[in-house]
Amino acid sequence: MNGLLRPARRTTLADDVYESVRALVMDHAVAPGERINIDALARRLEVSPTPVREALARLESDGLVRKRPLAGYTAAPLLTRVEFDELVEMRLILETAAVRRLAERVAGQLVGERGGPPDGLADELTQLRREAELPDPVPGTEGFAAIAAFTAQDARFHHLLAERSGNRMLHGAVVRLRAHLHLFRLHFPTAHHGTSGREHLQIVDAVATGKPDAAGAAMRGHLLAAADRHLPFFERS
Repeated sequence: MNGLLRPARRTTLADDVYESVRALVMDHAVAPGERINIDALARRLEVSPTPVREALARLESDGLVRKRPLAGYTAAPLLTRVEFDELVEMRLILETAAVRRLAERVAGQLVGERGGPPDGLADELTQLRREAELPDPVPGTEGFAAIAAFTAQDARFHHLLAERSGNRMLHGAVVRLRAHLHLFRLHFPTAHHGTSGREHLQIVDAVATGKPDAAGAAMRGHLLAAADRHLPFFERS
């Protein structure tokens, strides 16, 4: 562990500790596979071990750390190429189905409407377009701190699409993948800047037509393009 870590000072201590430890794992300040010393980490954060344990439990549910009996917590290993391909495959199945269902919902609301979508649908599409936009890396910061807002917004957009599909189990499955944290733990491709947001807007525009095939194709194109942007990591490994 190194100087990337700062003492927790914010009001919500548990969330602050969680974000601090998550940043260590995402930045590889705790290396993949490395054992995590709870007491040492608590001293560094100037907190008791309790919020550190709570943070690690949350990170375990995120898949970023692992707990073994009598051995404690270790940082999870990075995705292998096989695991990466499996993750992309699952996202293609789940998220394409989600936007197709959402487009079907939109089509149902557009039936018989003239002069544009009804107010409720127009508001929903406006929200989706707002969530589709992604922030640039934070100037003057490095590592995960620079892209944390991007990662969170990217996840919110994909989760919102799944939620609006109307299928709660499908939405839950998309959320449980935790794909964004795992992918950005590999590295952050500079090609994501601007490109991902434009692809998100193309998905929303396709959904707005009420055509499931167009929405599914837009999501598939985005997921495959995003996967391609991560491939150089495996070529260097």
